[in-house]
This record gives sequence, structure tokens and C-alpha cells, in this order.
Amino acid sequence: MKTQGIKTKVVPLIARSIEWDGDGRWIEPFIGSAVVALNVAPKRALLADTNEHMIDLYRGIQDGSINGRSVRQYLEREGTELLEKGESHYYAIRQRFNEHGDPFDFLFLSRSCFNGMMRFNKKGGFNVPFCRKPERFRPALITKIVNQVEWARQAMEGKDWDFVVQDWRVTVAVAKAGDLIYCDPPYIGRHVDYYNGFTEEEANDLAKALIATKAGFALSMWLENKYRRNDYVDNWFSEYPQRTMEHF
Repeated sequence: MKTQGIKTKVVPLIARSIEWDGDGRWIEPFIGSAVVALNVAPKRALLADTNEHMIDLYRGIQDGSINGRSVRQYLEREGTELLEKGESHYYAIRQRFNEHGDPFDFLFLSRSCFNGMMRFNKKGGFNVPFCRKPERFRPALITKIVNQVEWARQAMEGKDWDFVVQDWRVTVAVAKAGDLIYCDPPYIGRHVDYYNGFTEEEANDLAKALIATKAGFALSMWLENKYRRNDYVDNWFSEYPQRTMEHF
């Protein structure tokens, strides 16, 4: 999935910064693109989000209903339609997705919407405009996506992973001693779009829950830029070890 804030470039730092023996469950309350879990590849995992469409996609890859072959067939068909019809086809797919929630349509939209944004309106409808590139699904990109789907399937193979749609509070609450919570919430203090919104009050509640849990935890968050520093990190996590890198 192409999404804003994806952690692909930060995964090596995350992986080497976490001290965990792997005996418990790897738990993510905000799975997002799932890139961290797929790269760390724990034996047992609870992977949650309130974005049901993301969860449906990865459940489909896990059970085999979404695979490299089916993705290639879908993208070649819809990519040809996009090339012939242009943005009208994108908006037809978007309308169809908002009516039926098909994970193949979700994948199409994430790869052909403006700037890879993941934005929904208050009614839950995907509302990101077209990227204005009718030629978007060239053979090289389709092959890249197919390879990524197959890589994700292989990463899940033989693993005890549960993909669930639920609020972060429920996910954090079930964590036990020996588990590791990796938390990548919407960034507080920055303009972000999230499936169900995320307020400063919720961010503070999350900090309290992480500090209180018997499980281990790691939190990804922006620390500072050239204009200001993130008070959220200093107020809640100043006594915890921090690992930083520049990430754009």
C-alpha cells in the first residue's frame, strides 16, 4: 500500500532499537500499511486498526483470496480502462469502492489517488482525488505490486497472526507481560488524516495506557523540525530511551 507516513525507510532503525525476546505477541494498535510487522515478521501477532479496508486487504492476502495472480489480472484490466477513459474511470472505481468496499478496488485507489493519501469523509467514504496519471498502471508498476503482494503472503506464511478491526484501547488492553506493543499512531501536533480521527485527548490517553501496560512498548513519533519540538514526546516519554533519525 502506498500511504502517507509509511515506515519503510525507518524499519531498520525500529527493528534494531527494540529489545524483545519474541516469546509473546507482537501487537500493533495502528497497523497502517503493515510494513513494520511484515519486515519484523514475528511468530505471533495481533495486528489491529479501525480502518476496516486495510484489515480486509491483509486478511485476503493471508487466506489466499488476494494473491499475485489475481492482483495482476485485476490491475491489468482496470489499468487498461484507466488509460482509455482517464479520470472518469478512477472516480467510477472510487464510487464502487465506497458502495461495496472491495479490497482490490482499495488497492487500485491507493496506487492511483493523489499523493498516496488515505483520507475518508465523515461517512466513511474514500474521498481522495485522482493523481491525474491515466498511464499509472504500467507493466513495471503492476509487476512491482504483484511482487509485493507475494512477499507479504510469504511473510505471513506459517505465522499466527490475527488481523482485527478494533479501537486502539481494546488492543492495548489485551497486551500481557512478554508481549511487545509497537505503536505508530497519527502524529500529534501535525496535520494528519486518519480513518476515524485522532485527538490530543486520545493521544494523552494512549501515552497513559502505554506507560501503564505490563507489556513492553515502542512508539514512533515525530520529535522536532526546524521550527519547533514536539511537546508530546517531552511531556510523556522524556525518561524513556529515544532513537532518532531524519525522515522525509
